[in-house]
Amino acid sequence: MATRMSTGSTLGSLLGKTLAGRWVAGAGINDAILRAESLNSMGMGVILNYLGEEFTKQGDVEETVLTYMRLINKIARERVVAGISLKPTQLGLRIGRRLAERNYNKIVRAARGKNVFVWLDMEAYDAVDATISMYARQVARRGVGIALQASLKRSQDDAKRIVGMKGVVRLVKGAYQEPRKIGVGGSKEVTHSYLRIMNYLFRNSDEFTIATHDGPLIREAMSLNRSYRRNVTYAMLNGIRNRYAQRLAATNNSVAIYVPFGARWLDYASRRLREQGHAALVLRSMLGG
Repeated sequence: MATRMSTGSTLGSLLGKTLAGRWVAGAGINDAILRAESLNSMGMGVILNYLGEEFTKQGDVEETVLTYMRLINKIARERVVAGISLKPTQLGLRIGRRLAERNYNKIVRAARGKNVFVWLDMEAYDAVDATISMYARQVARRGVGIALQASLKRSQDDAKRIVGMKGVVRLVKGAYQEPRKIGVGGSKEVTHSYLRIMNYLFRNSDEFTIATHDGPLIREAMSLNRSYRRNVTYAMLNGIRNRYAQRLAATNNSVAIYVPFGARWLDYASRRLREQGHAALVLRSMLGG
C-alpha cells in the first residue's frame, strides 16, 4: 500500500510539473517578460500574475508587492503589451483588510504612472466583499478591472454593481469549490450562469473581458458582439488553448493570455487540476491547445 501511495504521489508530482511547465512562464520576472514578448509577437496581449495567495506572513506580502513594482517597471521599459493581475490574499488580506488595500493602492498608483492595466482577481467567497470594496475605491480613475466568477450566485448582482460604477469586468467560470448555498451548482449550471452574466454585460457595458476556454461560449460572445459592437477581449490561461487563441487574434479579435510566473507553481497546478472540467484542461494542455 505504501508503495502505491508513493508511486501515485510521484506520478501526480510529475504531472503537475509537466503541466506547470506549460502553464507557468518560469520563476522570475525575466521569464514572464520573455513569454509575454512571444505571445505579443503572435498578436496577443498578456495578463501577468505573480503566483501566491492566502499569505499570512508579512514577509511574503512585502516580497510580492516589491515583485509587482519591479514587474510594472519592466513592462514599461520593454514596451510589452501586458497588464498585471493581483490577488487580494497575496497583498495581505488574511493579515488585515487595510494592509491589502494599502498595497493594492500602491501598486495601482505605480501602474497608472506607467500606463499598465491592473486586474484584481477574485478568490474564495469570504474575500469577495473586501475585493469589490478595494476595487470600488479605485475604479473612478480608470486603468483597473475586476474578475467575477459565474460559479457564485451573487455574481449577477455584483456584475450590475460593477457596471453601474463604470468598472471593467473579466468574467470567469471560477476555480473555487463553494457550498451549494453559495455556488450555482455543477458545470452545467455554471455555464448557464456565465451566459446570463455575459448577456447582461453585452447589453449594459462598453468594455469587458470574456475569460473562458469554452468554445460554444466564445462563439456566442462573438455572435452577440456582431449586434452590440462592444470592446470585448477574449482571455485564456497560458498553455491551455494557445493555438485557438492565436486563431482568434488572427481574425482581428482582442485576445489576452493569462500568464502566471513564480516559484509557487505546484500550488497553481494543483488548484487547476482540482477545477471542474480538469480532465479536458489537462488533455488540451498535453495536446498543445
